[in-house]
Amino acid sequence: MDYGTQPYDPYDEPYNRPPERINYFAWTVAILLLTGLALAAWLGSFYIFNQPERPESYRILQKLHKIEEPKRFELTAAPPGEFLNASELYDRYIGMGAAELAKTNAELLRNYIRNFQQVRGLVSYVVGRYTIIGVRQLRPDDVFPTGMAALTAAVDSGELLMEHIYPAKPEALPLMKQTLTVGLELKLERTHDISAVIHAERLIDGRILVTTVPLLYGSYTVTRGLGTFRLEPPLSLNLVGGWPLFKSQERTYIEQHLAENRQMAVAQGGPIAMPGASATPPPVKNELVRIEQARPVAPLAVTPPLVASNDKLAKAAPAAKGKKGKKQKLESPAPAASPAQAVVAQNKPVPAGTPITVASAIAPQSALNLAVATPASAFKPSDTGTATTAQSSPVAAATPVPVLPAQPAPPTTSNVALASNAGGGSWKTFAPGKMPLGRLVATGDLNDVADHGVAGERIYLKGQFVVNFSDANKAVLRPRTTLTSKVLHFGGGSSTRIIVEFPRGYTPPPQGAVVNRDETRPYEITEVRKQEDGQLNVFVREVMQPN
Repeated sequence: MDYGTQPYDPYDEPYNRPPERINYFAWTVAILLLTGLALAAWLGSFYIFNQPERPESYRILQKLHKIEEPKRFELTAAPPGEFLNASELYDRYIGMGAAELAKTNAELLRNYIRNFQQVRGLVSYVVGRYTIIGVRQLRPDDVFPTGMAALTAAVDSGELLMEHIYPAKPEALPLMKQTLTVGLELKLERTHDISAVIHAERLIDGRILVTTVPLLYGSYTVTRGLGTFRLEPPLSLNLVGGWPLFKSQERTYIEQHLAENRQMAVAQGGPIAMPGASATPPPVKNELVRIEQARPVAPLAVTPPLVASNDKLAKAAPAAKGKKGKKQKLESPAPAASPAQAVVAQNKPVPAGTPITVASAIAPQSALNLAVATPASAFKPSDTGTATTAQSSPVAAATPVPVLPAQPAPPTTSNVALASNAGGGSWKTFAPGKMPLGRLVATGDLNDVADHGVAGERIYLKGQFVVNFSDANKAVLRPRTTLTSKVLHFGGGSSTRIIVEFPRGYTPPPQGAVVNRDETRPYEITEVRKQEDGQLNVFVREVMQPN
């Protein structure tokens, strides 16, 4: 054959490759594997996010930054719950089976990890008297890495043990070791302590061991000792450490040591205090109590006191003569041998035997409003024949605000009883529309009040509220919002909480009731606190007489 002499024909192929067959089986297997992988990822995300109490889920969520640090709660903003004593706690958990108890423990820890944001039902809080029988320092391999843990026994019930956790920074440990000692008594009250149950264990001998943590993370001291220590929320939890914190061997050693001490006390002929053995608890020798930290107060600028003069004294009573609303002048007393002393108003009751008359001038915002005390007899009687008290008020701002009508004070206003911070106090109450002069605000103006404060000004609150919680002398209210107000105010009313304090002898409204307060029957605002998340806690008191 002569190669290269004939022309090339592209269609003249000596061999054609057969077409390749598609492997449908392999593609089917690959699609099924991908579908299974997607389904596993979907189910795994539900497993991880819905069960953060599992150690592996908690670790993954921490790496994804989906776990918030435990939150420090305020006493008035704690999660809704129920307060249980030792007997009630024992009755609740002793009847549960192993599976039910495990499910309950998972839910308790899940609520704590989520900062009680998705709680079904009520949170269980512990109240009662407990005696410390064992103390140890928390280690990095524990659920709470730093702080102290106290194993306690209920004073009025021998069937319940409680391990109370005190998370704190390492620098507070030396003082905590000196304070938390064996034999010290813990007194948990619903008005001061919010210690939530986060785990429950049924021991071999039939007793119940509960683990609690204080949600306030406050400051503690002992009634017969010096020094205080402050708790801090843990930055993270080590769920691998397991529950309870006091393991079986450690509890056995503590109880054996306690039994030896009792035997020594019997040999010496001394009295023995056994938890739960007596219906009447023994008297308290030394007690661990929570204390409130003093809040920092901004320093006030030192300015000369404002002395009342003839042309700057406003009379609170309506004018008897002349044009309506015109100010009348009061004559100041002649200078005596000793000049009048400036007295700054304080949160202390005035002695009953010392009649006073308070007067002050209208001062600019930059000046300090001080009350000047002068003898009541130094003022000349006015045309109306009644003594009045002129209230100080700042200069009117550009935005007009509603002002309550000034009313003459009754003749007995010389003996004024100031409000106390404790519950069930007594202070001056007024008939509807007869309260002293002040500024009237609604719930929409509370943000401005929180920014500027209420110092040196009397502010009243009006609105319609719903009672969320009612106690012996306090009630927690929420502003009642309609659909229109929610649209106009963007739902801001739900982040406002009104804490009302009632005088001694008053009955707070029941839970679920609707309270209407207008300009004739407002609440008096004493303090407004704004939290980091925008929550407003408005502290008011009842100053109106009942109908």
